[in-house]
Amino acid sequence: MSLSDADHELVTAELGREPTAAEAALFENLWSEHCAYRSSRPLLSAFDSEGDQVVVGPGDDAAVLALPEPDAADAPAAERDADDYGDTYVTFGVESHNHPSFVDPFDGAATGVGGIVRDTMSMGAYPVGLLDSLYFGGFDRERSRYLFEGVVEGISHYGNCIGVPTVGGSVAFHGGYEGNPLVNVACVGLTNEERLVTATAQEPGNKLVLVGNGTGRDGLGGASFASEDLAEDAETEDRPAVQVGDPYAEKRLIECNEALLDEDLVRSARDLGAAGLGGASSELVAKGGLGARIELDRVHQREPNMNATEILLAESQERMCYEVDPDDVDRVAALAERFDLGCSVIGEVTEGNYVCEFAGDADGDGESEVVVDAPAEFLADGAPMNDLPSEPPSEPERDLPDDAPPLDEAVAAVLSAPSTASKRWVYRQYDHEVGTRTALKPGDDAALLAIRETESDGADRDGAADGVGLALASGANPKWTAAAPYEGARAVALENATNLAATGAVPLAAVDCLNGGNPEKPDVYGAFEGIVDGLADACAALDAPVVGGNVSLYNDSVEGPIPPTPTLAVLGTTRGYDAPPAALDADRAADSELLLVGAAGDALGGSEYLAHAGGSDRFPALPDDSGGADDLAGLVASLAAAARHESTLAAHDVSEGGLAVALAELVTDDAGVDATLPDRVAAFDETPGRLLVQTTDPEGVAAAAGDLPVFRLGEVTTDGTLSLAVADESVALSADAIRDHRDVIDRELA
Repeated sequence: MSLSDADHELVTAELGREPTAAEAALFENLWSEHCAYRSSRPLLSAFDSEGDQVVVGPGDDAAVLALPEPDAADAPAAERDADDYGDTYVTFGVESHNHPSFVDPFDGAATGVGGIVRDTMSMGAYPVGLLDSLYFGGFDRERSRYLFEGVVEGISHYGNCIGVPTVGGSVAFHGGYEGNPLVNVACVGLTNEERLVTATAQEPGNKLVLVGNGTGRDGLGGASFASEDLAEDAETEDRPAVQVGDPYAEKRLIECNEALLDEDLVRSARDLGAAGLGGASSELVAKGGLGARIELDRVHQREPNMNATEILLAESQERMCYEVDPDDVDRVAALAERFDLGCSVIGEVTEGNYVCEFAGDADGDGESEVVVDAPAEFLADGAPMNDLPSEPPSEPERDLPDDAPPLDEAVAAVLSAPSTASKRWVYRQYDHEVGTRTALKPGDDAALLAIRETESDGADRDGAADGVGLALASGANPKWTAAAPYEGARAVALENATNLAATGAVPLAAVDCLNGGNPEKPDVYGAFEGIVDGLADACAALDAPVVGGNVSLYNDSVEGPIPPTPTLAVLGTTRGYDAPPAALDADRAADSELLLVGAAGDALGGSEYLAHAGGSDRFPALPDDSGGADDLAGLVASLAAAARHESTLAAHDVSEGGLAVALAELVTDDAGVDATLPDRVAAFDETPGRLLVQTTDPEGVAAAAGDLPVFRLGEVTTDGTLSLAVADESVALSADAIRDHRDVIDRELA
C-alpha cells in the first residue's frame, strides 16, 4: 500500500512541497483506514456517548467511567444522577488484531492483548480483566482449527504471563471467516481521579520520553497492512507487518507505569500501537493543539542501522510514550532502570509543527536532517473521509423446510454445533482468577469482578460485601447479522445486556469493535451501515452509552468478505459479588419452578436450527417491535431484578440454539427439566432479552419482572435429564449425553 495520488496532492498542497520519504510513509499509515476511519467515521456520530458516568469518552486510548456507589449499583442508569457516582473509575477499551492473527495466529493474538492492556495503562489504570471475542471459519476445516488453536494459545500465553485474567468472551464459527478470522480483545482497568491520565499533551517545553522495549523492525507498516484485503500470499509476504510480543517486558512495563503514577510523574501518555512512534507522538501533541520536536537517533533500538522511516513506523511492542516535566526526567529514567526497561528522552512538546530530525549516526557526531515537518493536527486528523455508495440488504422471507429433521436429531445438532457448544476448551487455558477479583468465572452468562475499592468501611448487606460487582460480557452472532444486519446488531446489544442481567447487573456502558469487509463494495458497506445503526439504536435504548471502540474494515480475502460483525463489550454493575448460577439447584427441585421471563420473536432467521435444517425465515421481532415495552433499558432492568430476587436459585439467558439449548445447559447430574413447548419455532427461536429462572417464589419473580410476560415451562426434576416435548415429538437427554454433545471442541482438539 502507498499514498494514493489524491492524498499525495493534498499533502503536497498543505506542505507546499513534495513530502520526504519518511513523511509519505507516515501519512500513508496515519491516513489509512485503520488509523483514520475514513470510511466509518461519517457513520459513528450515530452513537450516543454521553452520561453522568462518562468521565472520558471516545477519542482517547480507552474510555473512563465512574462507578456508582453500592446503593445505586442495581438502579438503571435513568434512575441515577451525578451524585450517585463515586470516585472509583474503570477504564474500558477494545481493539482488533484480525489481519496479524491470520498471518501469525500466536503473535497476532498475543500482541492484540498487549496493545489493549497498554491502552488501559496510558489512562493511568491498572488492568484487571480481559475479554476475547473470536471468529473463525468452519470448525470442520483444518485451517480454521489451526488458527483457532494458535489464537487461543497466544491470548492465554500473553494474558497469563502479565497476570491479567481473561474472564469472558465468545467464540463463533462461520464459513464467512474462512480466509479472514477476527480477534477482538477488550480490557477493563481500575483507576481514580488522582491517577487519571489522558493522551492530550499539556504544555510546551515538557519532554517526550520513550519507555519500554527497544525499537526493532517488526510490525513495519502494520497500520496500512490492516487497511487492505488479505492477499492469497499474506502468510508469507506480510509476515514482517506482524509484531512480536514479549509479555514479560509488558509485565515490567505495567509495574513501572504504576510506579510513575504513584509519584505523579506523567503529564500525558500514549502507548505505541498502530503507526508506532510516529502515530503515538503525533496524535499525543495533536490532541493538545501542540507540536513536537523529536530526535529519532535518540530512540533506543535493538537492531542496527535503522533508518528514519523504520524508527518512526515500526510497531515493536511493549513501548509507551510519556509527556514528562523536565525536572522529572531523571526520576523517570531511574524507575525505568529499576524495572529493567529502556528509556530515551526523544524530544519535547512545542508550539510549532511536528518535526522529526535524523542523523543516522549512532555516535551522534553527524549532522541531523529534518525528515518530517508537518502540522500535527493535519497528520492526525487531516485525512479526507470517503463517500461510498451502499446497497441496503434484503431480509429473507419465511421458507421453513418441509422435511424437518426429527426432534432428537435437531436438538443434538444445535447442542453440538461448535458456535453453540461448550467453550471450556478455550477458557480452561486462561488464568481467570489471577488478581483475586473474579467472583463469577467463565462458563456462565457473564463474568463478575469484585471492585472492593467501592466497599464501605465495615458495612455489609445480610453478611455479604457491599461493594460494586462489575459484570462483563462481549460478543456478536454472525448468523444474526448476516441474516439481518440492522436487527441482528440490535439483538447483539440486547443479548450482551441480557447476559449482564442474568447476574443481576444493569448496563453502565459499552465499547464496540465494528468488523466489516471491503467498504468499497456497495453491498458490504450497506451491511456495515446496518450494524452501526442497529448497535447505536439499541445501546441508546439500553441507556448504555458507547464510549469507545475500534473499526476494522477490509476483512476480505480470496474467500470473500466476512459477515458484518459488530462485537459489543458491555459492562454493568450490581451491588455485591454474588450472582445466581446458570445451573439448576437439585436440593430445591421439589419446591421450585422453572420460569421463562420475556417474550419470543416468533421466527427462526439467523438460528443455529436453520443452519442445520435448511430453509430461511425473517429475523425474530425484538421486544420493542412486537408490541412489548418500548423501553429496552426497562426490560433489562426487569430481567436483572428477577435474577436478583431472593427466591431465585438459577438464572440463564436464552440465546444461540434457543430454548432447547438453554434448557439443556441448565441440566446437571442431579437436576433436570421436564418441559413442553408448542412447536419448533418456540424451541429454537433465538430471540434475546429472555431469562430462564428457577425460583421458589414464582409470584415474587413475576412481580419483580414488572410488565414482562412470565411463563411456567415445566418441572424441575432430580433425575439429571432434559425431557422436552415439542408438539407431538419428544426427546430425553441425560446430563452425560448433553455433555457429550456439548464437548465437541474438547473432543476434537484433544
